[in-house]
Formats: sequence, structure tokens, C-alpha cells
Amino acid sequence: MHCFLTQRNVALVVFLVLGSVTMHVSDPVVPSSLDTLRLRGNLSFGDVSLAARDFGNRYQLLPAAVLHPGSVSDIAATVRHVYRLGQGSRLTVAARGHGHSLQGQAQAAGGVVVHMESLGGGGRMIVHGGERPYVDASGGELWINVLQECLRHGLAPKSWTDYLHLTIGGTLSNAGISGQAFRHGPQISNVHQLEIVTGKGEVLNCSNEENADLFHAALGGLGQFGIITRARIALEPAPKMVKWIRVLYSDFTSFTEDQEMLISMKETFDYIEGFVIINRTGLLNNWRSSFNPQDPAQASQFDSDGRILFCLEMTKNFNQDEADDINTQVEALLSKLRYIPSTLFQSEVSYLEFLDRVHVSEVKLRSKGLWEVPHPWLNLFIPRSRIKDFAKEVFGKILTDSSNGPILLYPLNRSKWDNRTSAVIPDEEMFYLVAFLSSTPSTASDRSSLDRALKQNERVLEFCKKAGIGMKQYLPYHATREDWKAHFGESWERFARRKEAYDPLAILAPGQRIFHKAAVRASS
Repeated sequence: MHCFLTQRNVALVVFLVLGSVTMHVSDPVVPSSLDTLRLRGNLSFGDVSLAARDFGNRYQLLPAAVLHPGSVSDIAATVRHVYRLGQGSRLTVAARGHGHSLQGQAQAAGGVVVHMESLGGGGRMIVHGGERPYVDASGGELWINVLQECLRHGLAPKSWTDYLHLTIGGTLSNAGISGQAFRHGPQISNVHQLEIVTGKGEVLNCSNEENADLFHAALGGLGQFGIITRARIALEPAPKMVKWIRVLYSDFTSFTEDQEMLISMKETFDYIEGFVIINRTGLLNNWRSSFNPQDPAQASQFDSDGRILFCLEMTKNFNQDEADDINTQVEALLSKLRYIPSTLFQSEVSYLEFLDRVHVSEVKLRSKGLWEVPHPWLNLFIPRSRIKDFAKEVFGKILTDSSNGPILLYPLNRSKWDNRTSAVIPDEEMFYLVAFLSSTPSTASDRSSLDRALKQNERVLEFCKKAGIGMKQYLPYHATREDWKAHFGESWERFARRKEAYDPLAILAPGQRIFHKAAVRASS
């Protein structure tokens, strides 16, 4: 999710507003034909409830079976079997990674869910050094495991999501973004090769040179064209340490202009993200909550006076022998910014500690029962030319506070994205990710919190539509075919053509609700 994201800095999620769960349950019917498959792994028909849950915690779509593949051939055999059943069968197949979908996208009502993590395991991960280092890893491998294995070789992937306990196949099916994407592009811009099981059950190796159309289709393709079973990911030398910095702004224009300046500079920070803090009480105790308590007194005592504030978070990577030079570089960069001087806070942590920062908060939230709750997230890409219009209406009128989850706002460079992929972004060189990462409780006694969050999302989307903001959803969800066509815009015909070529029966990723099996053809 922000891929990553999809899933973001949960360290800022200090106050969670509780709400209720919306469930859509389908009673599965076990297709007897699945029993005939000969697999290295196994098909589970009994305990399938876990495969009907996800991080969004709002939908439950029970599958008929869960495949625990012992090899890629198990996945291919299962998909091929469903494909050969033809249009007469309603069976579908969904790949499920670590279960961080938001609205049932990795579920398959009455179908087969593939438990992709069964393909993981460090023993199957191979790190290659040299001038162009890379790692070959399973599509079901978690990014945290990829990082730990690569660090053993002094290497690391270039681009990340904010949350690392996501699978490779999951983030590559969306985009995979974080504060490094302005420089390196999303994760889908840092892949050399994929192994894919198509909707026909074919196993194909794909790259820029081989099966190139499928390669680009699958990257950001929402799982519509194939199941990513293996990926070759670009690496770079890994730093040992990170200088981690946060500052506050009270002026939105200064906040955005400083971010845009930083991501346009050749010599700049290695990670840049922004947050919006809407706190009408004036108390501001959690904007630096993920840091050690070593901040200056003026920062710990900072009072927002009820203003909307904006937090800029940056890092600079370094090794111990570079500490003095890095400090000089950081001071020079900070001198160009217009933040509130008394709010400067800095810390130094290991590279691993910074990248895995959200997991620390996850553990704390799980211990309090505040992790497995509904997450009515809304992630948007907003063109730079309209970001001030968007902020004025949304932060000034629609939103009343940000206490139920962080609000991200930071710019990205279109030039770092490959327009051959299926990912959809605004048609401007610079655009902003704006992510509303709400959490609401799952108690039946209070349904209003979730309802308020969903209505708030609707108001934001309605404003964007009426004002012609030109936004695109990230981790998109749309209710109708017409909405999906509008989302893809000029690339819809290419998207539909690719669906027809690689998954003609619409077997794969039914939870995305873009195409429907046994319905009218994709190009209609």
C-alpha cells in the first residue's frame, strides 16, 4: 500500500477515533473440480476467513479456497485450471500478500485466494553485486526481509514505501511510493525484470527486452494482467546512518515552495515528506512522537495556537566517517528553508531503524487493540497547479482536525515515472501526494466515526470533481466502469486491450471491481 504506504508514518497516529465495520459476506461454494489439482503446496477449503480480511477492515468476501503454493507452478496450474473452465465457471483468482488492501482488492468472493507469502523465504532471495547490483526475490516476499538480506551485502533497494511489512508483488501492482520517490521514482521505476503468471496460466519472464508490454502492464497494473511471482529489483550501496529532521511551518505557500525547491535541487536531502496538522486545541504534543526525547525545550513546549500547521520531514543518509561533512550539508540546506526556527528537531538513527519506523508504532497499536480497525484511507495525486486551491477548501473547510490519522502532503516528479506502466498520475511535471490515513474503531456501539470519515472522503472527492482539480486516486477504488474509464482517461483503451490479451476471462484480481468475469468484454 504507500504501497505505502502505501502505509505511512503511523508514529503520528496517536489519537484514533473508533468506528464500525462494514462487511459484505459471500457464502462460498467449494468447486469440486479444484480437488483434482496436483500441487506441491495445498488448497485449504475450511479455514478461509483470514483471506476475507484486510487492513481496510471494512469488507469480508469469503473465498471458496485458499491456495498455499509450494512453487510458482502451483499458481500457474490453479489459474490455468480456472481458465480452462471457461466463462461458464464463476471462479476467480486473487493474489493476497500481507493483507494490506483497503477495500477488499485482494479478496475473491467464492473464488481462490493465493497466499503469496508461501512463496517467500530468504533462502530464495539472491543478491547480486557488481556495477549494477540487484536482488531477485519472490513476489510474496516482504520488503523488510528484502532490506535485511540486502544490508548483509552492504546494499539496499533505492525506493521504498513508508511501511515495509508489505509484499513485493503488492506494492509493484500499485506503484510503491515514499519520500525517496522524488529522486528515484516509485518502486515500479526500479525493477529490471518480473516473472508473471498470466490470466491464462502462462509463466512468463518479462523485462524491457522480453515480453515488454506485459512487463509494463503489470507494473502499477492493480493485479489485472498477471500475478507477480518474482522480481529483479535495482539496488544501491546502503548507508549506515540517517540524520532525521523535522520542522514546522505555519504558512502553506512557504511549506510547499520549500518542498518544491528541495526536490528540484541536485544536492538535496535523500527523503522528503510533508504532513498537515489540523489541531484546533492548540496542544501539539505528537508531531515529533517517533523521536527520542532529546529535543530542545522550545520544541517540546511549542503551542500551535489552534493554527493549521505543516510538518516537513527530511533525512540525509551518511556513514560514520562522513558525519562532519553531512552536518555541514544539512546546515546549508536548512538555511534555505522558511520554517519556524524554534521547531527544528534532529535525530540520528540507523538506516534500518528509519526505514522500519512505522513497524515500531504498529507493535504499540496492536498491543492496545488499535491496529485491526477500519482504515477508510483516501490517497490522491493533486497537480501542482491546483494544490493551493485544494488546500484552501479541504484543510480550511472540509477537515476539522487530523487527530484520527496523519495527513501526508509532498511533491513528486513526473519525469521519474515511466508512462509505459499502468500507473495513473496527473499530467503535470510536478504533482503532490495527499493522503488521508484515517483510523476508526471497530466497536459496534459507535458507527458514527466511520460514517464521518467516509462522508469526509466523499466531500473531498466531490470538491475535486466540481472544481476540476484534475486529481487521480492512488490505491484507487471506483464503483462503476465509467468512473474507472475516467480514472484511466486516455490510457483506458490500452488498459482494456492489455486485459483482453493477458486475462481475457477476467479471472484475476476481481476485488478491484474493474472487470467482471462472464460479463461483457473488457473493451466494451
